[in-house]
Amino acid sequence: MTPRLRFAIVSAAALVAAVVTARLGLWQLDRAAQKISLQASIDERARLPALSASAALAGRPEDVIQRAVQLVGQWSGAHTVWLDNRQMDGRAGFFVVTPLRLPDGRAVLVQRGWAARDGQERTRLPSLSTPAGVVDVHGRIAPPPARLYEFEPAASGPIRQNLDLDAFARETGLSLVPWSVLQSDPVTPDDGLRRDWPAPQTGVAKHQGYAFQWFGLSTLVVILYVWFQLIQPRRRPAAPNGA
Repeated sequence: MTPRLRFAIVSAAALVAAVVTARLGLWQLDRAAQKISLQASIDERARLPALSASAALAGRPEDVIQRAVQLVGQWSGAHTVWLDNRQMDGRAGFFVVTPLRLPDGRAVLVQRGWAARDGQERTRLPSLSTPAGVVDVHGRIAPPPARLYEFEPAASGPIRQNLDLDAFARETGLSLVPWSVLQSDPVTPDDGLRRDWPAPQTGVAKHQGYAFQWFGLSTLVVILYVWFQLIQPRRRPAAPNGA
């Protein structure tokens, strides 16, 4: 291969690598811009007045997610589920989830709060007060509880790793709506549950970080090309005549 041909191949490869990685960086910035717009929409919804149950149920799930809501109903305490391996402030524990029956016969899955796990016996559950009768629940509409990886088949007892909304509806016979509520205030004072729910995040920083990496790689390709193909050859001493 002649030096001219080798130079042309290396130049073409460097150009393609620099352009592709730069384009990937722009794509990540575009994704970040979309997430910024989505985050602004979420923040705006959070500032709106609380929805009533009828207004929340009448809206599309994608339009009511992250809205404050006020529900009136009765706990279905017999169907309380403790979602295991859920963390708060780096501590392992449970998310306590109980369906709330609404007057129209439907039910909403309420994520009531977080409870620490017993350090000696992981299956020992803390005491939980679930009032009978009609209760007033305030909270924020959210997707169903996030799923974690399961090493074993789905459990059916009070302690579970995940909770599938459709399967749980069939199991309990409840007509569950397609979203849940993150409870914000205790119906029963001093119920022992923490409700320091993290603010919803859309992952803007992740896309910005990926963009930085792609732009950095593109810049590195250009620097290496300039150094090894343009600068370094000119720094080599010329070979003596007849050598």
